[in-house]
Order: sequence, then structure tokens, then C-alpha cells
Amino acid sequence: MRTAPTHRQSTEGTDPRQPPTGVARTTSLTALDRVPWREIRDSTGCAAAIPLLLTTMACGDPETARAALADLRSRICQYGFVVEQATAATVPFLWELAQLPHVTCRAEIIQLLRSIADARQWEDTAAVYPKLLNHRENHVVWERKARQAVRDRRGALRRLLAEEDTEIARATTELARTLGE
Repeated sequence: MRTAPTHRQSTEGTDPRQPPTGVARTTSLTALDRVPWREIRDSTGCAAAIPLLLTTMACGDPETARAALADLRSRICQYGFVVEQATAATVPFLWELAQLPHVTCRAEIIQLLRSIADARQWEDTAAVYPKLLNHRENHVVWERKARQAVRDRRGALRRLLAEEDTEIARATTELARTLGE
């Protein structure tokens, strides 16, 4: 379910799909421009900042990548369990980044995927307060779509479990357990 488009701010001189200045783009993330980020919402409102955050995670130094991931986490999986409309659209890119050896925050990305796969805040709330399902913005649907988006790409688990990095392997094991794999 999409919300009404919001006023578009001028992006003259800045392209949210470009990596930070001085950083070579070393990942594909080619489908970023296929998602109508300005028409969907994250916890801050318009989700237009998500492509830049993903690109920064892909191309940034460890500190910058972790800061971008922290910002992204608060936008799509606030508090570690509250997903948003933009969450499902973001998940495929998180899976992609988790598999790229040069990405410096891969274990943390996998942990975020686990949080999304485990999210049931809205569904649990709707079970005791069914009127929530009648809202124009159906958070329960967003949550289910986000969980399904994580499941849809679980084929990458085997490859990630074979990683030599113990932190990545441990995070992947926890994600696999959450997914019932």
C-alpha cells in the first residue's frame, strides 16, 4: 500500500544514488532506482534517503558504513522490531550487501535482517486491537511483506554460513534459526 506522494524537494547538485564523494562505487545496487522511494514511507516520513544510506554502507569506510546502517535501521526497523512501509523494498538490497566481501558491516546487516524476519509488533497488536487493520496505512501488511522479503532471499544463507568470518557465520546462524532453516 502506498501513501500519497509528498512534495519533492530539489535535488539539484545532489543525487541520492551516488556514493559519498571520493568513494568508488564497487557494488551493483542497480535496482535502487526502480523503487519509488519518494512515494513510500520510513519512520521519518519520505523514504528518499534510503538509497544514499545503502550506497554509503556499500562504499563507506567502516565507521561511515556503520553510521549509515544505524540510520537505516532506525528508519526501517525502529527499536529492532517496528517495521515500516519501506522495509520490504529495502530487504533485497540488504541481502545483496550482506554477500559482498568488501562491505564492512555485513554481520550487522545480517542481524538487521534477523530483526526484520522476527518482527511481529503490528501483527501482535492487531490481534488484541483489530481496528488497527482498518487504518489507511496497514502496518500489519507492511510487516508481513517485510518478513516475506527476508524469506524470499534465504537461498543466500548457505553461502553466508560458509564464511570464514565467525561474526558473519554466527549472525547467519541466528538468522537461519529465526527463519526455521
